[in-house]
Amino acid sequence: DYIFYTDWAWTSFVVFSISQSTMLVVGAIYYMLFTGVPGTATYYATIMTIYTWVAKGAWFALGYPYDFVVVPVWIPSAMLLDLAYRATRRNKHAAILIGGVLVGMSLPLFNMINLLLVADPLEMAFKYPRPTLPPYMTPIEPQVGKFYN
Repeated sequence: DYIFYTDWAWTSFVVFSISQSTMLVVGAIYYMLFTGVPGTATYYATIMTIYTWVAKGAWFALGYPYDFVVVPVWIPSAMLLDLAYRATRRNKHAAILIGGVLVGMSLPLFNMINLLLVADPLEMAFKYPRPTLPPYMTPIEPQVGKFYN
């Protein structure tokens, strides 16, 4: 709900930025170093983007709002990584360092722009109210001190 979102928006943005950057760089660099095939990062990013669009569609089909799943912007950062790999083909460590820095700096920037376009969470909370809990999930008040005056 919106309270959770507003409390944790910055934290989750940082955590997801770090994890997505790492996932892209480690996977693509690992593959490129052992196969020598450039263009892999863009391929990875495209696959992850398509997968996230499918997940977004699945959640939407379940009745969640369209903005419930935000598709991260991987492809531009992946293209930068591929360009860094081509530019530093003779030095594998430079590919990791320069490509990693480019992705680590650009991916959060692209995603911040992406998140600015997402519908206001407070507005979404009123459009899609949280469903009431079923009886078996309803919290029971503690019975401590019940027999004491």
